[in-house]
Amino acid sequence: MNPSPARIGLVVPSSNITVETEMPRLLGRHPDRSFSFHASRMRMHTVSPEQLRAMNAQRERCVLELGDAGVDVLLYACLVAIMATGPGEHRSVELSVAEQLAAGGARAKVLSSAGALVTALESIGARRIALVTPYMRPLAEQVVRYLEEENFEVADWRALEVADNADVGCIRGERVMDAARSLDLDGVDALVLSACVQMPSLDLIQAAEDEFGLPVLSAATAGAYNILRAVGARVDIPDAGSLLRADATVPSH
Repeated sequence: MNPSPARIGLVVPSSNITVETEMPRLLGRHPDRSFSFHASRMRMHTVSPEQLRAMNAQRERCVLELGDAGVDVLLYACLVAIMATGPGEHRSVELSVAEQLAAGGARAKVLSSAGALVTALESIGARRIALVTPYMRPLAEQVVRYLEEENFEVADWRALEVADNADVGCIRGERVMDAARSLDLDGVDALVLSACVQMPSLDLIQAAEDEFGLPVLSAATAGAYNILRAVGARVDIPDAGSLLRADATVPSH
């Protein structure tokens, strides 16, 4: 008898149109677990330091709403909102959200897109990485510094410099791949094809991994990896990069 669907709570910027489509598509491929998705939104339109701070101030309301839904896992799904705040911020945010949920009697496991990316990179043993981001250059530089503070070497990176978050959700795959092809990937352990849960990349991950010959992940696949670990599910999702085949059965010969 299959267990009940795991309830996944998503705290998302109001202009995000990607994470609520990519995450169900990803986890919907799981061979033996099912999931339901429940989102609460924080107002944010322009990806600027001012709007990110204003958005973060709405977090407590969203956490209360998702606590009421009895979610099993809560994912704070805005990577740059955390990484732009300062080094190690994902740890303090995840702890604060967990404490808020516990105070209301909820027991959800708490994740963030920022922390999920760090954990996913560590899980595959990556230290030297390359990035594609949609952010304006000053915010992209903060993301690079954040990852360097987590002891990753960012060998090369690109900022597509799209300020409007709604436009980020419409960036074409060809533009993302062109940016990736322009990177110096010599000696790189992993490529983060989309360091943002709003920039679409799910349909690119496996093809990029095949083309570049190294692990390729995104904020979305890193989030999915951490959700599966949090609910004790096997990490075995096809056609989304080697990160999500961590527990796949190796065929015998």
